[in-house]
Amino acid sequence: MVHILSLLGRITLHVCELLGSFALFIFHALYALVTKRLRLQRIIAQMEIIGVESLIIVILTGTCSGMVFALQSYIGFQRVGGEQFIGAVVALGMVRELGPVLTGLMVTGRAGSGIAAEIGTMRITEQIDALTTLSLSPYHYLIVPRLVASTLILPFLALFAMICGVVGGYVVCVHVLQLSAEDYMTNVTSCVEMRDIVGGMIKSAVFGFILSAVGSYQGFFASGGARGVGTATTRAVVNGSITILVSNYMLTKFLEHI
Repeated sequence: MVHILSLLGRITLHVCELLGSFALFIFHALYALVTKRLRLQRIIAQMEIIGVESLIIVILTGTCSGMVFALQSYIGFQRVGGEQFIGAVVALGMVRELGPVLTGLMVTGRAGSGIAAEIGTMRITEQIDALTTLSLSPYHYLIVPRLVASTLILPFLALFAMICGVVGGYVVCVHVLQLSAEDYMTNVTSCVEMRDIVGGMIKSAVFGFILSAVGSYQGFFASGGARGVGTATTRAVVNGSITILVSNYMLTKFLEHI
């Protein structure tokens, strides 16, 4: 019994230490954001790396998700004679949940891992120490551009995923399942409201902040040579994905109340 309590205590202390370290990291980054001038050129460059280079992946993910969602919805609605409601279900599902979440997860796997690997390599090769020696804030030079860029660009990527998901559902319903195109579009336009789209984009912005913050944190504190960079990259993807999924529930409840 004593060993179990000791183990739980060590785990609790370790988790609290990690959360405190991450909170201090975010505080330093936000402090640099509000006290120093933004480097627009670096932000735009990061928006291209994180957003533009992820566009094809997001489009494919959104389209395939919408197609599969429509097909699975048809299987369920066919049993109760509600095939005409597939458009509403696909549109609401893509706009409110699947679009933002899948975009966040895919960009975490592609760009979040890249952020951790890049900053981790700079840490291992002492480039971050060199920035400090030159009186340049690593938070302002490395972290802030990535945080701002991912927070700004993720809502636009999610919007592409939403649109492509609805279009993919339309293709399956009309050209594969031979359902009415008019019923599909009528349900989409009548059930999806602007607050649904805005809510999805707010979620995407938060997910963008999370994936860049987790990736930057893991890379910033990487240690142990090349193996440490690989470990930091893996942790960035795993921890970022889990954090996005957990925060998705909290954001859904919050947006529901407001």
